[in-house]
Amino acid sequence: MFTVLHTESSKGWGGQENRILKEAKGLQKLGVRVIVLCQPGSILEKNARSEGIEVRTCTMGKHYNVVAISSILRLMKREKIDVVSTHSGRDSFLAGIAGRISRRRPLIVRTRHIAMPITTRITYRMLPHVVVTTSEYVRQYLIRKGIAPEKVVTIHTGIDLSVFNPDSTTGNLREDLGLKQDIPLIGTVAILRFKKGHHILLDAVQEVLKEIPEAVFVFAGDGPQKNNIERKINSMGLTQKVLMLGLRKDVPGVLKSLDIFVLPTLQESHGGVFVEAMAMGRPVIGTDVGGVGEVIQDGINGYLVRPNDVSALAGAMISMLRDKERTALMGREGRKMVQEGFTIEGMCEKTYALYSSLLARKRR
Repeated sequence: MFTVLHTESSKGWGGQENRILKEAKGLQKLGVRVIVLCQPGSILEKNARSEGIEVRTCTMGKHYNVVAISSILRLMKREKIDVVSTHSGRDSFLAGIAGRISRRRPLIVRTRHIAMPITTRITYRMLPHVVVTTSEYVRQYLIRKGIAPEKVVTIHTGIDLSVFNPDSTTGNLREDLGLKQDIPLIGTVAILRFKKGHHILLDAVQEVLKEIPEAVFVFAGDGPQKNNIERKINSMGLTQKVLMLGLRKDVPGVLKSLDIFVLPTLQESHGGVFVEAMAMGRPVIGTDVGGVGEVIQDGINGYLVRPNDVSALAGAMISMLRDKERTALMGREGRKMVQEGFTIEGMCEKTYALYSSLLARKRR
C-alpha cells in the first residue's frame, strides 16, 4: 500500500477543499494512508481532523518560501510519502519543488479544479508528473494553454449519494414557506455571484409568470450580489414570487422540494450543483457553458440553453412545468446518470487506479 499527501494552501472552504476531504476519506476506505497538509487555522484543518484524517500544518506564506519547502521535505522523508497531490497555486509550487528534490522521488499530481487563467505555468508543465482535472472542459482548457494532452486526466467530482438521497430526505420547503402543496416550485442553490446568472433568471421569471402565474421561485445561497438581487426583486414587484432563502444547511431537502432546478450560470468548470440536483431526482436547466454540458444531456435529464438567453430559459421552464410526465422522466434519468458516473466511490476508485498505475510504472 502507499501513502498520499494532500496539500492545500487556501485557508477558506469551497468546492475544492470539499473534494480534497472527499478524496482523503475515500482513499482511506480503499486502504491508502492519507495525510492532509494545510495552513494552520484553516477550515480544512478543522474539518479533516473531525473526520479522523491525519493532518499536518505548515505556513505557506509565499511561493518562494525556503522554510516551507524544507518543512515539506522533512515530512516527505519522515512519513515516507509516495504520492503528493497538490491543489492551489502556492502549495503546488512549494510541494512540487520539495517533491522534485526529495530523494524519495514521490509521484506529484496537480489537481486543477477551475478553468480560470493560469498564473504559475511551472506547477502544470514542469513540477507534476500528471495533472488531474475535474471536468473535460478544464482538461481542454489546459491543453489549449500548452499542457501536453497525455499528461492531463479528467476525474469528475463525485457526490455522496447517502446524503443526496431522495428516498431518505424530507422535502418540507413548501410547508415551511406556507405554500400549497400543488404550487409549482422552481429554484436554484448557488453562491450569489454575478457569474451565476441570478439576474438573468429574474428576467426569465417574468416570462414564466405570464404563462404560469401560480409558480413560485426560491433562491438559496448567500454572496456579494445579495443586495443587488434583492433590489431587482423589489423593483420588478416580485417579492411574493421570488423568495430569498439565504444560506441553507439542508440543501438536499431544498432540492427535493423543487419541481425544477435551474441555474443560468455564465461560467462553470464542472457543474457540481447540477449533479446534486440530479441526485435528488430533479430535472435541471442550465446554460451551455464550461463543463455543464458534461452533466446535462439536453432533452434527456434536463435542458441546456444558450447563456444570457432569457427567452430560451423561460421557454425551458414553461415546457417542463407543462409536461409533468416528461419532467418526471428527466428526473429519473438524472438520478441514474449520477449513480453511474458521479459518485464519491467512483471518483476515489479512479483516483486510486491512477495512482496505482503510475506508481507501478515508476517502479518498473
